[in-house]
Amino acid sequence: MNTKAFASQADLEEKQVSFTKLSDNAYAYTAEGDPNTGVIVGDDAVMVIDTQATPVMAQDVIRRIREVTDKPIKYVVLSHYHAVRVLGASGYAPEHIIASRDTYDLIVERGEQDKASEIGRFPRLFRNVESVPAGLTWPTITFSGRMSIWLGQLEVQLIQLGRGHTKGDTVAWLPQQKILFSGDLVEFDATPYAGDAYFQDWPKTLDNIAALQPRALVPGRGAALTTPEAVAAGLAGTRAFVSDMWASVKAGVAAGQELNAVYKTTYAALKPKYGHWVIFDHCLPFDVTRCYDEATQHADPRIWTAERDRKMWETLEG
Repeated sequence: MNTKAFASQADLEEKQVSFTKLSDNAYAYTAEGDPNTGVIVGDDAVMVIDTQATPVMAQDVIRRIREVTDKPIKYVVLSHYHAVRVLGASGYAPEHIIASRDTYDLIVERGEQDKASEIGRFPRLFRNVESVPAGLTWPTITFSGRMSIWLGQLEVQLIQLGRGHTKGDTVAWLPQQKILFSGDLVEFDATPYAGDAYFQDWPKTLDNIAALQPRALVPGRGAALTTPEAVAAGLAGTRAFVSDMWASVKAGVAAGQELNAVYKTTYAALKPKYGHWVIFDHCLPFDVTRCYDEATQHADPRIWTAERDRKMWETLEG
């Protein structure tokens, strides 16, 4: 049997970027299942949600922004702490970097390990990684639960709707236009990464997103969802994946199976339905490992390190 290349190290194909206008104020920077960036253009300033993985990669986002406005980029919002979302922040030279207090606490607890882990997993996404400044990306403003930023007359609500992809997940919501930037709480035709997730909480958090009745939504990965029907499909797909995995892993644990056996049965169960989604083979070992942890003795995600990544991969895929 051929051993699978570790994580996404074999993924070298460049993706086509789209810059989709959702309203006069809202844009989605998407790239065929690579991490997305949201852009909000207010009366007097621009807000960027999730930064890309390096300052050099951020320059392409800035180039697209400059095609539609010359207003200053004052705010960067971190939907969560993962390196691929935050390490490009310095490229925007923002006045403020905003994150939930829970996200700040995760950066303190595991930011360095996460950075090393992610760069090792997915080299293509950290193009020109040498452009990332030393150290971590630190918020200058933190909040708990909810806060509003006013870009002139345009209100942007930053809300924690519950745990899911991480414990610090934050959405950006334009209540006047019913447009939502979900971060990795929602994916579309892309496999949710759940190595730091809360499987039992995630579906309820998706219900809380649905309750806002967004007319458009920018997911963490995948195309912008530009109609209420597309939003519903994105929420349903993410919910089904999370719920199907939890059910499969829980059944394996109840049957007294070890992680290896649970991984094999869960992979076989999910592959027919979700195997065509972007990064399925990358995510599954991390997702099942976290799900198994939650179903056994680890209520909170354990810290991933580059070394733990490799050991886990060899155990499940070797």
